[in-house]
Amino acid sequence: MKKSSRKPATKLDQIRARLRESAPLLPIAEHLGFHITAVKPGRVTIELDVRPHHANAIGTLHGGVLCDIADAAMALSHATNIAADETFTTLELKINFLKPVWKGKLRAEGKVIKQGRTIGLTECDVFDEQKSLVAHATSTCMTLRGEEAKGR
Repeated sequence: MKKSSRKPATKLDQIRARLRESAPLLPIAEHLGFHITAVKPGRVTIELDVRPHHANAIGTLHGGVLCDIADAAMALSHATNIAADETFTTLELKINFLKPVWKGKLRAEGKVIKQGRTIGLTECDVFDEQKSLVAHATSTCMTLRGEEAKGR
């Protein structure tokens, strides 16, 4: 079967294509060991198996790791709604840590709350294997177009 030379019209198309090809999507995902398990317009789910190297000095999951998976889920949920030639940046990120984690699988569910032409509001709930809420995050993203998007 001949490959299509048509370029993806949206970032969602690009994300889906890279996932089908098992191509690395985010360098930080490879580094921390998380992966995308679901993608649809305005929603992205990421999973992480918590390992000993994710721990902070007291032995629980480092808050920065929770921030990383929440940020990735929120940013990618925003990205699913923009054109392939557009990009974006995070303007603000807030996270509430609700309980400690030592081990197990976490699921970060990112979704768009409101997305305008330029500014978008996203949120993410991070759950443990018992479906208990571990963290809640919000983020404001800005879509970049034209010259602003070049090189980003």
